[in-house]
Amino acid sequence: MLEDTTLTPNYVLRSLINQWCAEHNIEQPSRIVNGRLKKSDGSFHDVSCDMEAIKALVCKLSSPSIVERKAAVAEIRSLSKSSMDNRILIADAGAIPVLVNLLKAADVSLQEHAVTSILNLSIFDNNKSLIMLAGALPSIIHVLEAGSVEARENAAATLFSLSLVDENKLIIGSSGAIQALVDLLQHGRTRGKKDAAIALFSLCLYQVNKGRAVKAGIIAVLLEMLSDTRNGVVDEALTILSVLASNHEAKSAMVKAKIIPVLVDFLRTGSPKTKENAAATLLPLCMKDAKNLACIIRLGADIPLTELTKSGTDRAKRKATSLLEYIRI
Repeated sequence: MLEDTTLTPNYVLRSLINQWCAEHNIEQPSRIVNGRLKKSDGSFHDVSCDMEAIKALVCKLSSPSIVERKAAVAEIRSLSKSSMDNRILIADAGAIPVLVNLLKAADVSLQEHAVTSILNLSIFDNNKSLIMLAGALPSIIHVLEAGSVEARENAAATLFSLSLVDENKLIIGSSGAIQALVDLLQHGRTRGKKDAAIALFSLCLYQVNKGRAVKAGIIAVLLEMLSDTRNGVVDEALTILSVLASNHEAKSAMVKAKIIPVLVDFLRTGSPKTKENAAATLLPLCMKDAKNLACIIRLGADIPLTELTKSGTDRAKRKATSLLEYIRI
């Protein structure tokens, strides 16, 4: 019997097919035909001049002159931010593998521009697979672990962007990225915490990644975030907790960390979104668990839960109603 039936894409095979096509002059499907870019409505517009300028920039990325390389990657960063057409043209010009090579550059600004360019390029869905095929993941994680503050934040944002493709969630989760994201979640500045949080939330939608996050120490970090309201990351922490709470390892870690009283307090004093996520986290913690259910009863959770069924968001009302049903059994 297979332990895991999740399908994983064979990027190695896909890469070999692409190489074979290139060697035998077989054209791959492209949105660019004879210097014209095919738009989503089926029409074409001429991009031949832009293509030539971008190809020249991509060539300069491999220049022996670091000054020229830095100027080129800074320009690519700017172009890749400005339009979807540019993201298509830059990738078509072969920039992605070269940018990946720059992720381990010793020069700080070169690395920052490279990772931000890859982040911008990843916004176009077709480029996500090209980035994965270029073997970018280890280098992105390297930046996440050892880059400058800005580079680490943009590396985390890149992982989130790539994780929007479901098949990438497992690959990213098994690559060691989760530990690096948890470290940024704990030690980053507010923007970095938010970038790490959204990436971890996306990755933890897959059950196997929840266990990895718990092993990386995420519960203690999230509890620390809940106690520091000045950073404005309470909702991000609660959102991740609400996803993790259905996992047995995460549930045990939360109870051990005495997180239930904190969640009940948020039911009373939090914003509408905070109350919603607190209720969403408490429900799986208390469902079919008499001990945890008795704990929230002792803490008087029934009063704020009853209020939530009347004045909360639609999701909060559903979660609060379900919790009250368990309390009244």
